[in-house]
Formats: sequence, C-alpha cells, structure tokens
Amino acid sequence: MRRIIPTAALALSLSMTPAAVSAQTAQIETQIVVTGIGLPQTPATPAYNVQTIDRDRLVQAASGRIEDALSAAAGFQQFRRSDSRASNPSAQGITLRALGGNATSRTLLLLDGVPMADPFFGYVPLSAIAPERLASARVIRGGGSGAFGSGAVAGTIDLASAGPDEMGLLNASGLVDDRGDTELSGSIAPRLGQGFAVVSGRWDRGPGFWTTPESQRTAPSVKARYESWSGSVRAVASLAPDIELQARVMAFEDNRTLRFRGADTGISGQDGSLRIVGRGPWQFDALAYLQSRDFHNVVISATTALPTLNQRATPSTGAGGKIEVRPPVGAGHVLKLGADWRVAVGHTLEDTYLRGVVSGHRRAGGSNGDIGLFAENDWTLGPVVLTAGGRADRWSVRNGSFTSSNLAGQSTANIAYADRAGWDGSFRGGAVFHAAPWADLRASAYTGMRQPTLNELYRNFTVFPITTRANENLVNEKLRGFEAGVDLRPLPALTLSATAFDNKVRHAIANVTIDAVTRQRQNVDAVHARGLEFAGSLKSGRFSLGGSLAYTEAKVEAPGQALDGMRPSQTPRWAANASASWTPRDRWTFALTLRHTGAQFEDDLQTDVLPAATTIDAFAQVPLAGPLSLVLRGENLFDETVVTRNAGGSMDIGTPRTIWAGLRVEVR
Repeated sequence: MRRIIPTAALALSLSMTPAAVSAQTAQIETQIVVTGIGLPQTPATPAYNVQTIDRDRLVQAASGRIEDALSAAAGFQQFRRSDSRASNPSAQGITLRALGGNATSRTLLLLDGVPMADPFFGYVPLSAIAPERLASARVIRGGGSGAFGSGAVAGTIDLASAGPDEMGLLNASGLVDDRGDTELSGSIAPRLGQGFAVVSGRWDRGPGFWTTPESQRTAPSVKARYESWSGSVRAVASLAPDIELQARVMAFEDNRTLRFRGADTGISGQDGSLRIVGRGPWQFDALAYLQSRDFHNVVISATTALPTLNQRATPSTGAGGKIEVRPPVGAGHVLKLGADWRVAVGHTLEDTYLRGVVSGHRRAGGSNGDIGLFAENDWTLGPVVLTAGGRADRWSVRNGSFTSSNLAGQSTANIAYADRAGWDGSFRGGAVFHAAPWADLRASAYTGMRQPTLNELYRNFTVFPITTRANENLVNEKLRGFEAGVDLRPLPALTLSATAFDNKVRHAIANVTIDAVTRQRQNVDAVHARGLEFAGSLKSGRFSLGGSLAYTEAKVEAPGQALDGMRPSQTPRWAANASASWTPRDRWTFALTLRHTGAQFEDDLQTDVLPAATTIDAFAQVPLAGPLSLVLRGENLFDETVVTRNAGGSMDIGTPRTIWAGLRVEVR
C-alpha cells in the first residue's frame, strides 16, 4: 500500500487551519491505494536463484494449466509428466532440482502467503489454481529457513493473486477443443472504496483422451474423462493508512477417470485465510488459514476389470499461521523476526475387495505438527549485500493408527503407533556483490528439513501392478546445499543468469523396490543432486523471448542397497523451456513455447525408461470487436508421444495434439 500525496504535502498541512487539516486528511484517506500483496522482497533475495514468471507468460499456457505455466522454470516437475487432467491427484507433488523420488512435494508452493499442499498427501491441488487469477509467480530454488521454511527443501514457489490492475473489471473466456473438452472461466474485480474484491470461477470438463496406448487397450480401457470446478472470493481493504486486510475463501472439486472404466478418483476442498500486512516503520505480515480437503480413489484390476480397493474418502484438515515483523533497526539493515505454526490431521477410509466384492474395511492416519521460530537479517555494505538467518522447528508425529475389520464388524487389526517429537535447526546465508551496473555475483548456502507426510507414514497405494507400502517409522529429511551464480544485464532489454548448485537431502524418502510387485517408502542415506541452471530473457519493443535450461546429475546414496548410485525415479538430467511472443498491437498476442524433458526412469532400479520428449505449444489472441477477442491455443502441435508411466511395459501416455478455440472478454 502507498500514499498518493507526497510526504512534503502532509507536512505542509500541519500549518493549516483545523478545517484545512481535516480536509487534507480526508483527501489522503480517500486516496490510499491497497496492493493486495505481502511485504516486499529484501535486498538479499537475489542471493538465491530467483526466476519470476510474469502474468503474460502465465496466461499464455496452451493447456490453461498452472503446471504448464510453471514449467517456464526449467527443472520444475511433478512426480509424473501427466498434467492435472489425466494424472492421479496424489501424484501431483512438485519439486525442483531433481530432488524427487516419490510423489510428495519437496517444493513449498504459496498462494498469497498460504501453503497450498494437501494436509494429508503433500500434493498440490493444481486444478484449483487458475493461471488467469495470478499476477506473477516467483520460483526460488534452494532450501529456505524463513516462514514455513520447514517444507522448502527444494525451493519455494510464491504465487501472487491478480487484482483490478492486472485483470480489469471483467475478464471471462470460453473455449472448446477438437475432442469436445470445454473450459469456462470468469472473474470480476470491482474497486470498493479504498480496496477491491475479486470473484472468480472456472469449470473444466471433457471426454478426455486415451492415456492407454492403442496396442494395450482392453475392454475396460477408457479415455481419461475429467470434470473440475473452482471458485474463489478475495477481498482487500484498508484498515489504516499503512495497514491492509486481505481475505480469501476458495472451494474446488475435481473428478477424473483414469485408464479403466470405474477407476474414478477425485479431490475436493474448502480453504479460507486472513492476512494483515503493515507497511509502516514497524512492518509486519500476520496470516492465519484453515483448509478442509478430501480424496477418493477406486483401484481396478487390469486383468479382471473388477475393483480391488476403494479409497472412498480421505478427510483431512490443515491449519496454520505466521507472524513476521521487520523492526526499524537502522539504515543498511532489514531484520525479519517471526514464528509460524502448522498442523495436519487426516485419515483414510478404505473398502477392501475380494473377487470384486467388498471384503472388509480399513482406516489409517494420524496428525503432524510443526512450530517454527525464525530470524534473518540483510546488511547492505555499499555494493555488497550480506544475509544470514536461522530457524528452529519443534515437530511432532502423533496419534498414528491402523485398524481393519471384516464385514461383520470384527476387528482384524488394531495398531497404535508411538508418538514422536523433537527439535531441528536450519540456517541459510548468502551474499550479493553488485560488481557493475550490469553484473551481480551471488552465492549462498543453506540447510532445511521436511517431515514425512501422513500419506507416506500410513497410506498404502496401488498403481497396477505395483503396490507401494507406507512406513510409520520414517524420519525427517534434512537438506544441505550451496550454490553460486551470476546475473548479467549486458543490454537494457537483455538479462542472463547462470547458477551452479550442490544439494544433498539426507534420509530422503524414496519408493524402494522390495520385489517385482511391491515397493515401500523408506529413508535412504541421501539423494544428492548437482547441476547447472541457466535463464535468459530479451524484450525488444513488442517482441519478447525467454528461456531456461537445467542440467542435473542426481543419484541415490544407499550403501548396500540395489538402488545405490541410481538416479532417483522420475528425475531427468535435462530440462528446457523456451518461449517467444509478439504483440503487434494492444490485445494482439502470438506466442510459441518449446518444452523438452530428458529421459527418466519409472522406478528406483532404472529398469523402465520414460523416453525423452519435446513438445511445441502455441497461443494466439486477436481482437474482434470492442472487448471481445478470439483465442486459439495448440498443445503438442507435432503430436509427440509422451510416455508418463512405464511399469514393465504397461504404459500411460500424455496429452496428444490438441487444438482449442474460443472467445475472451476483457473490460478494463
């Protein structure tokens, strides 16, 4: 938030008559502008490898999906290559720098400061985050020790919602593709007094596409049908000249059918948050949130076409908050002090089957908690900015249990797991040297930790023909890493960056092969990733070009085990993204995006390969009349076969060539 009237004018008003002072004060109060964002970045933020994806790039994603928009940062990945139309939601964990190995997020994703990962599983509900509702996305690689830093093992993705300045008063679109899928989206963002509100909704549905290769289809095989909706209301208001209130409520539901008839899976959720941001001499950011989520999934046998398991519900609740204060400590320093708290409670409700008939019931779950205290200081010394911070986490794993019963209600298992708790400390520090007006040198080192999710601790799951078992004895992952890089601006329109990094996650949780049809989540000694990251952008008039490249050598360190020295499952060596756009006139846009993902392995023993894949997408917007525009989008224009799963030759494939057409209305 900022004041329109200069400070000098306010000082002058003090010499006026009481009536004049009152009039001047009223004028100031009516000209307060709220922003709807958090506190600004500190001078040392560039010490960590940061890439910003602006709104134009986000809304030009040919699929209209946030995961494809975020892939502008090379090295960003979900556990699987499928997007949120044709993947199991529980596989939508996100990570950076090939620090994967299972489907849980090792990257912290924030929306207006709120962690979005599912309280039970750790996946991100990607279909509920629409790119058109966002102003920007900041991708910060490397471990974090600030607010909610206990989840930022591989980095942080900070999403900022759009307001009237970015969206206008009305922004709506409707599109249909060549398969009959439809996408409807709309937002209205009126200014209300000194603040504003944004009401948004989106509905996606369609018959989907074949994820099963033609040669492997059987009678129960079906297309990946999907239907999802999400809605949100966000309000921002001024509480005082330098204090604003931000409130958001969101609800969503997403249902999909994957591979076989009856293999239905879905998620739903209701989220709410309140945030108060102060920008006076004592800056502060106070946040509280509550999340209610659910998940269901039916497993169908590929050989009998009968259900083998019905995970009919997985209710979970997440709650948390933070307070960050930046006291005025003198010129050259930015001090951040704060605390945060998170708790996750949830359990599975499952029906087991025998020859297609319900045979029993199971329940498993518990609760995780974390209370963190953090402090960080940036110190500017001429052309050098130094930063250092520390964090202490009090974590807990409580109320873990597993029960099962037969149809008569008789107990067949009743296990209560021991409670655990402890303290973990982490730090990060770095420096930025502004060597020249066009060159910055940076270096940083960091540690971090991540708790096992309730899903990893207690939930078994099956992706035919592999069953992966939970492990209630998992311990926290711990990161140690360092990096160094350079940011160059050789021309006003050209920016370039390069980063070398070395990150190691000790006690990394991986899906370890037990036999041909069984895996178990286990702590291995470490996942060690070293690599190079490059990014660049060029803006000349109405033409822009941007791209990023990541090369990562990652391996599992597990002495005495078969996976020792292997690359973590689902992690490529090479990832690249490049996009070119041209806006010949206002509201005219033409864009092309190239995306490359190197070869990956399905499993920890590197027996099943997912071949490298390169796709090209396109986006075009052409004004028609008044606020109305024609929108055309093309996904995978050359119809590349993208293998997303390969279990002993049983495969799934990703989105084929898809052409979208529709209309967009924009009223400023």
